[in-house]
Amino acid sequence: MGTVTMHVRGKRMIGKRARRAITLSMLYPLLVALSLLFLFPLFWMVSTSLKTNPEVATMPPTWLPAVPQWANYPGALNYAPLLKFARNTLLICACNVLGVTLSCSLVAYGFSRLKWPGRDALFIMVLATMMIPGQVTMIPVYIIFSKINWVNTFYPLTVPSIFGSAFFIFLLRQFFMTIPFEISEAAIIDGASELGIYSRIILPLAKPALATVALFTFLGNWNDFLGPLIYLSDPEKYTLSIGLRFFQTLTYSEFPMQMAAATMMTLPIIILFFLTQRTFIQGIAMTGLKG
Repeated sequence: MGTVTMHVRGKRMIGKRARRAITLSMLYPLLVALSLLFLFPLFWMVSTSLKTNPEVATMPPTWLPAVPQWANYPGALNYAPLLKFARNTLLICACNVLGVTLSCSLVAYGFSRLKWPGRDALFIMVLATMMIPGQVTMIPVYIIFSKINWVNTFYPLTVPSIFGSAFFIFLLRQFFMTIPFEISEAAIIDGASELGIYSRIILPLAKPALATVALFTFLGNWNDFLGPLIYLSDPEKYTLSIGLRFFQTLTYSEFPMQMAAATMMTLPIIILFFLTQRTFIQGIAMTGLKG
């Protein structure tokens, strides 16, 4: 009887392995095809950046340039102060990354590790703010910033980060709740304060989640077009997003140079993602929906 049972289990395991192999053999080609589909715009942008204007207008289109025009890249830098735009963008990104990670982690710590009356109700109210579209508050916020003479400065693009983001507060709270409370209790017994527990224990353990918040914040501000468009009017303070639009007006028919400028704007994001993808994926995977 035992031999028959083991034989049946062996057949079932072989059947599961066969079905898994068939599923993977069908899934991997589909994923490769989808990857190539999503990579095609990037390939076309880089390819166009290395072409001449006649090659861009060729019909049917050519996939690769006959002779790569590497001079398009320094030419794009000479047409407009793209390096200055990049410096402005990096300044805004750095301020927002620092402000968001600090403020959101502090608030998330209070919502996840401390017990106080009305905590859950207030957390629900914070989450409810995510349902308010940005278009609703755009005009009132602009009026406020204009009254305090912050328009055409970097303050409207950086100072709001100090007040946190509901989504990132939620993300960090969920991660903090996965950390065993016994660690905090042991630290309290040793005489640690709540601020000490937050800075010396919780933050080091939450590096994947903090890296995820920092990466999302950096990407959002790097690609932000609407905010700089509303608040910045001095070309010396332009960011890359509106700087590229300004560059397009200068090089209306120079499509290779436009693609070269777009490639230079996209390349840092690609490099950053590949350098941080393991930490980024770990932060997303370890952020559950506990509580």
